[in-house]
Amino acid sequence: MPKLLIDGKEVDVPAEYTLLQACETAGAEIPRFCYHERLSIAGNCRMCLVELKGSPKPVASCAWNVRDCRPGPKGEPPEVSTRSPMVKKAREGVMEFLLINHPLDCPICDQGGECDLQDQAMAYGVDSSRFHENKRAVEDKYLGPLVKTSMNRCIHCTRCVRFITEVAGVADLGAIGRGEDMEITTYLEHAMRSELQGNVVDLCPVGALTAKPWAMQYRPWEFAKTQSVDVMDGVGSAIRVDSRGREVMRILPRINDDVNEEWISDKTRHVVDGLRAQRLDRPYLRGADGKLRAVSWREALAAVKARIEAASPERIGAIAGEVASVEEMFALKLLMKQLGSPNIDVREDGSPLHPRFGRASYLFNTTIAGIEEADAILLVGVNPRWDGAVLNARIRKRWRMGNLRIGLIGARADLTYPYEYLGAGGPSLASLSAGEGEFASAFREAKKPLLILGRGALTGEGGLAQLVLAAKAAKAFDLVCEGWNGLSVLSATASLVGGLDIGFVPADTGMSARAMAKSGALDCVYLLGADAIDIETGAFVIYQGTHGDRGAHRADVILPGAAYTEKSGTYVNTEGRVQMSDRAVFPPGEGRDDWAILRGLSGTLGKPLPFDSMAQLRKVLYEHHPHLAAIGAITREDAAPTISALAGVEAAGSDAPYAPGLHDYYLSNAIARASRVMAECSKLALAGTSIAAE
Repeated sequence: MPKLLIDGKEVDVPAEYTLLQACETAGAEIPRFCYHERLSIAGNCRMCLVELKGSPKPVASCAWNVRDCRPGPKGEPPEVSTRSPMVKKAREGVMEFLLINHPLDCPICDQGGECDLQDQAMAYGVDSSRFHENKRAVEDKYLGPLVKTSMNRCIHCTRCVRFITEVAGVADLGAIGRGEDMEITTYLEHAMRSELQGNVVDLCPVGALTAKPWAMQYRPWEFAKTQSVDVMDGVGSAIRVDSRGREVMRILPRINDDVNEEWISDKTRHVVDGLRAQRLDRPYLRGADGKLRAVSWREALAAVKARIEAASPERIGAIAGEVASVEEMFALKLLMKQLGSPNIDVREDGSPLHPRFGRASYLFNTTIAGIEEADAILLVGVNPRWDGAVLNARIRKRWRMGNLRIGLIGARADLTYPYEYLGAGGPSLASLSAGEGEFASAFREAKKPLLILGRGALTGEGGLAQLVLAAKAAKAFDLVCEGWNGLSVLSATASLVGGLDIGFVPADTGMSARAMAKSGALDCVYLLGADAIDIETGAFVIYQGTHGDRGAHRADVILPGAAYTEKSGTYVNTEGRVQMSDRAVFPPGEGRDDWAILRGLSGTLGKPLPFDSMAQLRKVLYEHHPHLAAIGAITREDAAPTISALAGVEAAGSDAPYAPGLHDYYLSNAIARASRVMAECSKLALAGTSIAAE
């Protein structure tokens, strides 16, 4: 590796490094506005100037490669200075020019306290300006309901333009004009059409782009910051929950290169107001007049006890919803076991995924980061842009690297990258497995092929047959080999993998979720935040959840639980990574932790569960499922037996096209449906200005 002398310190760095990266490797701090590690290099702001010996003027370290540095006359390593008088004067000059037109908005700017321009003006600027001319004025732009603009503050770093174009894949932002007349705009003044657009607020180094739903509501130093995990999809993005008092004020991404890098979807970020609206804050019981009335916890639990004791065990069932944590599902499973009921299920959508086939049959085995190694991708019954927006950005990232062929079987969609459309349903997958078509040849020749199976294929008619077809394709194309497992299932909900891991599925004699929902199938149904399934008439419904949504409307007894920001819980993402969230705030009113509600109910029934605290619950959980104790890790298993077992299963197929997936991306769960911001996004989407209408 080339050697460099940086501030008198000799370092070895790769030739492909920029000078900025080399300087940071040596421990030097380089200011920047336009440079970002995950975006292309623009070299706009010139704040990263350093002195390179032999160069007549300072060079932009972000745009100068190490390989372009010339050695000294006697072969000495190139010398770089980051603290010389020349560098100091150059940075002060750049900062002075940046501030010529920047308004004095700091006291009223939402970016105040988190502003790169403030910080770097203090560190590298001067205390006065030599310019007294009128400042430039730029009209604010309409970017939609999520991003607020104050374009007078824009310093033309173009981070937002590069992110929307390169990462999000929607060319909605660009620059018009030159020099002082340059403006960032959507050209036609329409809302941005990306489900990742909120990330431009994090990228903006000044206050030009801020979050519109949170405008003028907070100062960043007012917050308590809590690390947590996103539950809006199965990706399990790392997030930070900022709260003030008893309210969650905003949600921001945390860096996790293995999962979400540093991006989150707009639904993850802006579902905050849904955590406050339509909340269930006390128990309710439906009276003889058919109306719900508020009651005490004792009265609600007594009503539940009376109905459960009146029903035979085989006429009792439990369904877990899509945002349930592992701990509460495990507690509910133990309670149903003590009651003697075999009817439990976490698969509201009716998918055939089951732990009896092996853990590799329902995981994203390639891992999210492993997508970057794939050289051919086949999407089967999945729209990753809806089911895992951040994961879709990772696929686009791999496509931008080049030498990647992507095929799609299922409903057509705009995925932000080109693909070959191969058919609409199972017959197309069967034909491909038989080697028919040009894509089949390319897929067979790929060194690391990846097949992503989604709920569009699994939840329709003959879902098990599609899972078997995928296993047969895995054998036909050698998707599982040394160091590579190319058969991946994309789980679209946060609870699915965790529920399957602990066996929250019906026993051999038990009913599936859809069977339990049929009229007259059961006498008593326990819904643990299950809002995506309609329970028909005949059953007594106990709903334990957070919002007055579909499940609560059907319920005969409502037990108010805690949202994901209001409890500590374990979640297992689609790739099998075990992650834990922390409590940021407490539930409103008389809401309680979900595991505590189940423990209290078990005591009322005279069948107390073997724990009295979360620590004790987790101890029992880890005794039954040791891999859940490895927080942040993925437990591997040999996938070959799973593939062979699945490929040998006999299942009736269907020639019907795969289901298109989500009807409305922005209103996919109870929290999102309670959000005014998500409702506005949904309205724009259905009007044809966003992905859900495509």
